Amino acid sequence: MPDHYEIRHVVGFEETNLVGNVYYVNYLRWQGRCRELFLKERAPSVLAELRDDLKLFTLKVECEFFAEITAFDELSIRMRLEELTQTQIQFSFDYVQLRDGLETLVARGRQRIACMRGPNTNTVPTRVPEGLRAALAPYSRTPVMEA
Repeated sequence: MPDHYEIRHVVGFEETNLVGNVYYVNYLRWQGRCRELFLKERAPSVLAELRDDLKLFTLKVECEFFAEITAFDELSIRMRLEELTQTQIQFSFDYVQLRDGLETLVARGRQRIACMRGPNTNTVPTRVPEGLRAALAPYSRTPVMEA
């Protein structure tokens, strides 16, 4: 089993700028998409909690670019668990261009989220749900400790 969760994406014209390369904000959108599909496929119980009162607040997002990509490039966006605390999760993302059987790392990103609960006027930190902890365990470089 790979140490990352992966989604595949083919870049469209709408994701490029006037010069023809991918506009930087799309890398951040792809991080969010990868995270959402992970929840849908690997942690569906968390989706039910999100419909209730669980909130996943994005605290920090970053991306470092190594090479340009353009329309119709095929990408693998690979998410790994980098850090898991009682109330926060940090993911890393590798953006890998797939071309002619070769893989080229074109960017690397990071995202930190906090788990929160409660009404919008009184939202407080909460423990990372057990279902999410369990779903994340295979994608960690270090063992995930039980809460």
